[in-house]
Amino acid sequence: MNYGKIYLADIANGPGCRTSLFVSGCRRHCPGCFNRETWDFEFGRPYTLRTEDGIIETLEADGNDGLTILGGEPMEPENQEALFPLIFRARALGKSIWVYSGFTLEELLDFGDKRCHGPMTSTILCAIDVLVDGPFMEEQRDISLRFRGSRNQRILDMRRSLEVMRPVLWEEKRENG
Repeated sequence: MNYGKIYLADIANGPGCRTSLFVSGCRRHCPGCFNRETWDFEFGRPYTLRTEDGIIETLEADGNDGLTILGGEPMEPENQEALFPLIFRARALGKSIWVYSGFTLEELLDFGDKRCHGPMTSTILCAIDVLVDGPFMEEQRDISLRFRGSRNQRILDMRRSLEVMRPVLWEEKRENG
């Protein structure tokens, strides 16, 4: 897997001050995507154990509220495999974990959907706190929305969603106290 960017003090992609990893590779190609260069799986730098260790080091710092993974598309099957260890290391630190995906939760839970469902999908979904799901839709673009780019996208509380096996919207007060 390659990655395009790592933001060490991101306040736009989840609550608080977070470390955000922008992975490379996306087959969806949403019109109006703000990060088109990350569609190419070869874009950016190789994601290595050293990269992962550096991200973990930032998560251990005082004032870091969590990890956000976006892209590109983190839930492309080949990206899931590389992200699996990072997610579990971040979980062990007790950090909140957000993943942005152009796939909906329903697509990700469909074991027959090989576009996004691989051996790690269910485990990753169980390990993250929030999934911001759905493709960016230019015709529904709304810059006033917090933590998402278009009105069709949902911010889902994954623990609660998986308990009832249907999408449950995230409420900020749940995560922050």
